Amino acid sequence: MIKKTFITLFVVAFLAPFLVVGYFLVRYDYDISPLVNYKPDLTTTIYDKYGEKIANVFDKQHRFYATFDEIPPRAVEALVAIEDTTFFEHPGINIDAIFRAAIKVLKAGRAVEGASTITQQLVKNRLLTREKKLSRKIKEAIYAIKLEHALTKEQIMERYLNEIYLGHGYYGIKTAADGYFHKKLSDLTLKEIAILVGLPKAPSTYAPTKNYEISMGRANRVISRMHALGWIDDKTYEKALAENPKVYNSTLTQNKAPFIVDEVAREVRSMGLKDLKTGGYKIYTTIDLRLQDAARKSLKYAYEFSLRRIKWYDKKAMQRMKKRGEDITKFVPSDTSKLNGALVSLDSKTGDVLALVGSVDYKKSSYNRATQGRRQPGSAFKPFIYQVAIDLGYSGATKLVDIAKTYKYEKNGTELKWQPKNYSKNYHGLITLREALIHSSNLATINLVNDIGLTQLLREFKKFGIKNVPKDLSISLGTISLSPLQLAKYYTSFANHGIQMETHLIDSIQKDGAILYKKQLKSRYITSPQQAFIMTTILRDVVRRGTGVRARVKGIELAGKTGTTNKNVDGWFAGYSPTIETVVWFGNDDNTPMHKKETGGRVAGPAFSAYFKKLLQYYPQIQRKFEKPDGIIEVKVGKRMEYFSDISKPPRNNVEEQVEEELIF
Repeated sequence: MIKKTFITLFVVAFLAPFLVVGYFLVRYDYDISPLVNYKPDLTTTIYDKYGEKIANVFDKQHRFYATFDEIPPRAVEALVAIEDTTFFEHPGINIDAIFRAAIKVLKAGRAVEGASTITQQLVKNRLLTREKKLSRKIKEAIYAIKLEHALTKEQIMERYLNEIYLGHGYYGIKTAADGYFHKKLSDLTLKEIAILVGLPKAPSTYAPTKNYEISMGRANRVISRMHALGWIDDKTYEKALAENPKVYNSTLTQNKAPFIVDEVAREVRSMGLKDLKTGGYKIYTTIDLRLQDAARKSLKYAYEFSLRRIKWYDKKAMQRMKKRGEDITKFVPSDTSKLNGALVSLDSKTGDVLALVGSVDYKKSSYNRATQGRRQPGSAFKPFIYQVAIDLGYSGATKLVDIAKTYKYEKNGTELKWQPKNYSKNYHGLITLREALIHSSNLATINLVNDIGLTQLLREFKKFGIKNVPKDLSISLGTISLSPLQLAKYYTSFANHGIQMETHLIDSIQKDGAILYKKQLKSRYITSPQQAFIMTTILRDVVRRGTGVRARVKGIELAGKTGTTNKNVDGWFAGYSPTIETVVWFGNDDNTPMHKKETGGRVAGPAFSAYFKKLLQYYPQIQRKFEKPDGIIEVKVGKRMEYFSDISKPPRNNVEEQVEEELIF
């Protein structure tokens, strides 16, 4: 009886594992397709024009994918050495390891050693939960065996090294190499490889950014194991042990230009790509990261300069009140809480966006005023009117009438009056076209529009492609609404010798080596190089001796125009060097006026100047003088040089005297 009982128990004990496994085989559906057809979410990387990383963009898991051919053989050896020495021999589970682990569990009365193969670890990470139950271990083993029949060892290794979590938010060995060491897989040292393959056991504990010494100890055990197996020689072993690699504690996104990343995301969505954060794209922008940083710092400098200046204005105002015997406790300091700015810089020849900053501090406001904001450019719009005049035969020497006039118009059945004034509140009577634009004369500009004829002006404006142009005389004062990027695009008409360029932020989009998008240069003919050059000489004088003197930079020719809207609501400077164009805007976000003394030249000009100073530091070889095209005629008119062409002809003798006599009599 005892013998029969013993035999029965022995048979049951022998058959029990098979019965249990059989139960689990029948009871559950083992779908390994997520690993067979492995398509994990991948991080998209955004680069600047020189291939320097701007940012990583991802959803829940930060992962770069590495094919098996990309993975260094040493990484495979190191991983196998420390995690699963018989990986290339077993069928997915290691029976010997399971028995060794079971014996140790029985002796200790608790789990003291695991027996999971690399295949089982992959299954656990991708297909199962981390619950510590016998049922999960059985499922894990069954999954592993099935996977080994469906994939090669190389495919399993590739999936493992892309799926595994390696601490600090890094998934996969390629991601961790980039994050911890800022290196490609092919550039890793043996010690760096050992650090990475030692992480899966306890990613948080062994993460080199958190516990460097513990991580080095784990890496040394990996190296020692490789040496013990005879996979590395003594010299390699000793060199690897002695190395202490530099580890970077970077943010996951490594976002160096958040305004650029946000704008790229908007443009990508408009292209129809909805998986930016999971698609694993490589997006190459036209941005120059050095100039992007220069733009950010220049805008911040001008902003802080303005705050100090306004504080000084307030101090002087209080002193005047005190001098007049007024109660200074009733003085209300200027509100600068809403003051903000934007800067955009282009390559004039291509329309490539080199730098784009949408506020003085992204952390305080991520709203991109450079692309999303729409504000009136004021006098910064005048060059378009003057270019039309020049293309119609006017020149810098043409006399314009600079006198006040009252305009009557009807609105909603009521007759109203418009009495525009010059910012300086003085009038010249007659003024040359050049001087009118240099000193931003509102009255001369309005009279110029009247002279050209509003209908003809609007017809000529179509060549610029500017939309929603006001169909009344207010266009003379720049009452149209534009973003800084839009204004920059239109200014290429002057900066690029009469050819307007479409702006570009994205140069190309790639995925898996294939080019999905490549920018195409688009241009619009505006005028001849000669007529554009005449405008450039006038705008150059704006910077030399006009309203834009605060934008000057020693050692380079600059041209541009200030813009200040009614009641100082907006302050602009739009200008260019022989190759680079830059537009700066400042204003209060709620459209209330800035301080009454904060004009475009005063608030935006310094940002423009600071930016070009930094640009010269980075690129001292840049072209510094405007080139005069063939066909330009130089004539000294009075004490100054004037520029003419076959269209804008030099004045005939006594023309000026004749005009003045007609005005007098």
